[in-house]
Amino acid sequence: MAARGVVGIFLLSALPFLCLELRRGIPDLGIKDIILLCGRIFLLLALLTLIISVTTSWLNSFKPSQVHLKDEEEKNVQRQKLARKKQQEAQGEKASRYVENVLKPHQEMKLKKLEERFYRMTGETWKLSHGHKLGVSDLPEEPSETAEEVVTIALRCPSGSVLRRRFLKSCSSQVLLDWMVKIGYHTSIYSLSTSFPRIPLEVEGGCSLQDIGITVDTILNVEEKEPCN
Repeated sequence: MAARGVVGIFLLSALPFLCLELRRGIPDLGIKDIILLCGRIFLLLALLTLIISVTTSWLNSFKPSQVHLKDEEEKNVQRQKLARKKQQEAQGEKASRYVENVLKPHQEMKLKKLEERFYRMTGETWKLSHGHKLGVSDLPEEPSETAEEVVTIALRCPSGSVLRRRFLKSCSSQVLLDWMVKIGYHTSIYSLSTSFPRIPLEVEGGCSLQDIGITVDTILNVEEKEPCN
């Protein structure tokens, strides 16, 4: 299309020149001269067409290169997107492993320590070990403050907390050990003793609280037993 346009422009521009030459040379111009002039014009047109064709072919040779470069650019963009996607997936997997292997165990350990601290402060450490709870007899119902023959007993625990409960003086002294086990201090490790003077409390199943000398409000210490050699 470009070559045809150039040829057309050349013909339009050559017509005035041709008419001028014909007008000037009509008196002396013969048939032979007209034929030679036409031959020159056609030769010039052929040469011009050849030049335009070669030029057009040369220009068109750049188009595949441009298309190839465009394809390469698109492929590079796709490769970059794929590489970024793989990198994001790898980072996400790494973050998941870090959460699962590091953060989650750390948080569970932290919660466990807080839970253990809470139960020790409230005197309910038996909740941390189901084995201590098994085999413990239910404590008798706590009498009211206005009931007769009632004593209030306080247990001072190794955690620093002090727990208080009312019992009838006629209750078996075994309830003291049951109570101690229920709050998380097993009899295989801990024992009871009076506060002042410090005397280990002798608890016998057949004796009542009154029989072992607890007739008034009393504070008892929960102490860890000394290891046997």
